[in-house]
Amino acid sequence: MPNDTGPQRGQDGSSNGGGVPYKFEAHQLTRVFGHGKRRVVAVDGVDLKVRDREIISIVGQSGCGKTVLAKMLLRLERPSSGTLSFDGMPIDAQRDPRAHWRRVQAVFQDPFSAFNQFFTIRSQLESAFRLFETRPAPSEIVDRVDHALLAVNIKPKEIEGKYPFELSGGQMQRMLLARIFILRPQVLIADEPTSMVDACSRASILDYLMKLKDELKMTIVFVTHDIGLAYYVSDTMYIMHQGRFAEHGPPDDVTLSPKSPITQQLLADIPDVHRDWLGRDLPGQT
Repeated sequence: MPNDTGPQRGQDGSSNGGGVPYKFEAHQLTRVFGHGKRRVVAVDGVDLKVRDREIISIVGQSGCGKTVLAKMLLRLERPSSGTLSFDGMPIDAQRDPRAHWRRVQAVFQDPFSAFNQFFTIRSQLESAFRLFETRPAPSEIVDRVDHALLAVNIKPKEIEGKYPFELSGGQMQRMLLARIFILRPQVLIADEPTSMVDACSRASILDYLMKLKDELKMTIVFVTHDIGLAYYVSDTMYIMHQGRFAEHGPPDDVTLSPKSPITQQLLADIPDVHRDWLGRDLPGQT
């Protein structure tokens, strides 16, 4: 269900048709681990263009390289070769990665791993302000944390004095989203943000992510194995397999006329009861 709120690409290949740089642009991006017989090519010469305020999804099965690619967008992994730029500049143009993290943040699959179990939720949300070049006054920090909690439908008193292990998986994912409301980045990398929660929490988290995008005018990169989720949220879908992109394009093009056997297999893996969202039979079926 693509949206049309983002800038449109011009005939010269630039966003907005006027030379505005892509949020991310990668050319022949590669990440290799190990050497010799233990050499593993996790990301193999991919080209990627992400426009400002666009929602893209990188879809693939476990081990396809999508999380490694996401980590390179976050500056948590260094490319082995190829080029990667952010806002038209090399992604490592600034030596201190914290400058990049002020503009690019992530929500990960396991929210508990993103929080220290020995500190309260509130203290960790307040510590997010350390990333700011200029920290607000203590009273403003409290107010902004409260506002962020309310934005994800959590009353501040509900988490007062509580530690991460005292909350459910769905509540912890909302704590990660509250942190994003605090930091207000330009880009959010969402790596399997709904895979560890139940169906009800999953719908809520997707709603909050869309709220984040609308309120903060963010670019979002979804990383998921769920092609149905990707179809629902994306402007552009990239199908990844063995470190490469099998195909990419608007969601309707990718799902209604899949060119790659990899895409066809991902579609075939959808349970019959959930297949109505495509509104069609799968390739080869009548």
